[in-house]
Amino acid sequence: MTVTPPTAAELEQVQRFTSAIEESMSAVVAGQGDAIRAIITTVLARGHLLMEDVPGVGKTTLARAFAASIDASVGRIQFTPDLLPADVTGVSIYRSDEHAFEFRPGPVFAHVVIADEINRASPKTQSALLESMQERAVTVDGTTRALPNPFTVVATQNPIEMEGTYPLPEAQRDRFMAQISVGYPSREAEMDMLMGRDGGVDPLAAIVPVAHTQDVTLAIGTANKVHASPAAKQYILDLVGATREHAALRLGASPRASLQLLAASRATAALHGRGHIIPEDVQERAVAVLSHRLLPSHEARVAGLSTRDIVEEIVRATRVPGTPRMNTREAVAARP
Repeated sequence: MTVTPPTAAELEQVQRFTSAIEESMSAVVAGQGDAIRAIITTVLARGHLLMEDVPGVGKTTLARAFAASIDASVGRIQFTPDLLPADVTGVSIYRSDEHAFEFRPGPVFAHVVIADEINRASPKTQSALLESMQERAVTVDGTTRALPNPFTVVATQNPIEMEGTYPLPEAQRDRFMAQISVGYPSREAEMDMLMGRDGGVDPLAAIVPVAHTQDVTLAIGTANKVHASPAAKQYILDLVGATREHAALRLGASPRASLQLLAASRATAALHGRGHIIPEDVQERAVAVLSHRLLPSHEARVAGLSTRDIVEEIVRATRVPGTPRMNTREAVAARP
């Protein structure tokens, strides 16, 4: 099927939309430009984002700022050990006066769903959310109900205090398009945050929507039309295939990873105002899209190599389409 590439006007609209959201979010969370861009890219690629970092660095605030910037509905779920699947998806309640059941939708029925500390709930409850992410619908008592469009889950995980938690299995982590780590802000950015709190004002409360969900839907449509040449697709397959053959990995990326890296690369190209993918778009998203899907070997763990390190090595060592193939000495030199 031939898809008409996006027009210059459509790409310009995406850039205006993106710039407005970035400016709005930056007023709330200073110094997190990469994380802000990762959220926007994931939304335009119709994916879901996993943020893993220590408490208090602004993971939830980032998600709330994005939702407020686009005038979207927000569902926030604080995952705890006693949380039930019905607390996520909703429940049918019997109305005696009408002799009928009434469905009460859960917090998953929102444009942006914030799943705080997803690893603190039981696997059964985690699965209820992850099924909604995959199907973009909820089935309760035999009735399937579609979730809002656009629909994105932004989940957070705390990598410390792991007692009493249920880490997401590899197959469940694969449902997330990308994983990022927010990290501590720079001293200057943290000072901006402190200055912004003078007078006890909450910057989130001051956000005025700069776009609407219809704008997001149009931007998603534009990103979907970005052209991916056979060479760009081959480059994605080369990167994904390298994870399956790498000696430091005992589990490589799945075919879902190939599809999601392609979608994320299309969204990245659209954000840069281009109607086609270039290798830099793939490289920009490769670490976030691939690293959380991989399992390092025992030897890699002992050596202190993270999956992020390994993906970065793969990106450096994999030949870019149109460039000469590396010889053995150059490939070795590209390793960290």
